[in-house]
Amino acid sequence: MDASPQAASPPPGSIVSIHPDHARMTAMLDTAPLRLQHGVAWALVSGGTLIDGLSVFMLGMAIPLLSRDLGLSALQTGLLGAALVAGAIGGAILGGRLGDRLGRKPVFLLDMAVLAAAAGFSALTWNAWGLIAAQLVVGVGIGMDFPVSGSYLAECMPHRSRGKMMVAAIACQSVGLLLAALLAMALLHLAPDPGVWRWFFATELLAAVMFLLGRLNLPESPRWLMGKGRNREAVHMLERFVPSDRRELERMAARLGNTVHYVARLPQSSKPPGYAMLFRRAYLRSTLLSTVPWLLMDIATYGVGLFTTVLLAEMHVEQAHLAPIPQAAVLARGTGLIDLFLLVGFALGFWAVSRFGRIRMQLIGFAGMTLGMAVLWLSTVLNGGTGQHVPLVFAGFVLFNLSMNMGPNSTTYILPTELYPTQLRATGAGFAASVAKVGATLGVFGLPLVKSALGVPAVLALMAAISLLGLLATWAFGMYGHGLTLEEHQTESLTSQARRLQAASPSLSSDQ
Repeated sequence: MDASPQAASPPPGSIVSIHPDHARMTAMLDTAPLRLQHGVAWALVSGGTLIDGLSVFMLGMAIPLLSRDLGLSALQTGLLGAALVAGAIGGAILGGRLGDRLGRKPVFLLDMAVLAAAAGFSALTWNAWGLIAAQLVVGVGIGMDFPVSGSYLAECMPHRSRGKMMVAAIACQSVGLLLAALLAMALLHLAPDPGVWRWFFATELLAAVMFLLGRLNLPESPRWLMGKGRNREAVHMLERFVPSDRRELERMAARLGNTVHYVARLPQSSKPPGYAMLFRRAYLRSTLLSTVPWLLMDIATYGVGLFTTVLLAEMHVEQAHLAPIPQAAVLARGTGLIDLFLLVGFALGFWAVSRFGRIRMQLIGFAGMTLGMAVLWLSTVLNGGTGQHVPLVFAGFVLFNLSMNMGPNSTTYILPTELYPTQLRATGAGFAASVAKVGATLGVFGLPLVKSALGVPAVLALMAAISLLGLLATWAFGMYGHGLTLEEHQTESLTSQARRLQAASPSLSSDQ
């Protein structure tokens, strides 16, 4: 498609061809065997999603204890629950723009530093409003990480492994949830006191510091460097991922000079692409597909996920007569058991998303989420209430979690990184993530209000309806793709290009 073989900043609106050395470098990244360096990079990059799961679970477990220890009002409790995801709205916007302008690695370091500082303040504060502000900043750090982590993995992982590695990265949310459940149970056993919530937040500080130190040696994305015309640095980073002839790479860098690698559906401009490009006709459908289903999914996901313990207690699945600390331990075990199926769902997604495609699995996942919430709703309206239908309660939660993670929770993370060019990738992913976090904020703040006013059955019926809307939005905005590289996604006619590839190579796995 479009690139500049002669200059870093061609005249606005100019259309030029890809430099053959750039084409070769991207092909080397796409066809490389999966190596140890890929695995190390994946583990370090996945830290943000792991801490996301850890933070959500720890906050959910801390809220009942904080209500007693700090005397939180109902308003403060609601704001605290919403602060984590509300902070991620601005964080995703900020992280996406910085990721495209400054590079992926600087943002990786900055977001972990922000996380560590805010988590440490959360653990030490004695003021409810200070804790709310600190959790807002924790959300900013988590939000900053999402667009750059997805962009980095899409740009650096081999083409045939890209989908699996990205599903594995978002699966670290569930690893974080399960790790948090184990840590919470251990901490409640070691320090059976309402003030144990401080140690919950201290675990986030420790995790952020560990990933910050590990990321210091993380290579920058070669594709991002190529997109900035920093080709000599790009070939040095390429060596970290791909077994290659160093002398040949140096000759390629010398030939390229400061040539910018630009492959997009719109001509290159002298100005860097901004948010307006997301709404140009060439990318509007991509933006709608990236944002609307993710928004709807996060309303349901975060609304149900953060307050799973509250819902379980409200449904009287667990014994409500226990003292606060034993009750917290019981709820941690019950929630951890349910969250285990999140990881099982990701394991299914790891296989299914690459085999059956992003769009198809997103449709199937939303359908399963709708059914899971319908089963939960049924358990609340049958004679005897949920206490007499515990198997239905757990079946509904399990179906919801399995379907969510083998479908939308995986695919909504992947799609924005594939649908935009390198110079706009983190910006587009950041915008999509920020819109999604608006949905998350609505979920965690609105769910308790709906529950208080209308009861649990109304909450579950609402979540079922929102999941169904996610299915319909995916169907309306979905685009067909088959075995496309990141650069091939930037063709004018995605459908016709995909069909040509399918005809030429039917064995390729579906990308969407």
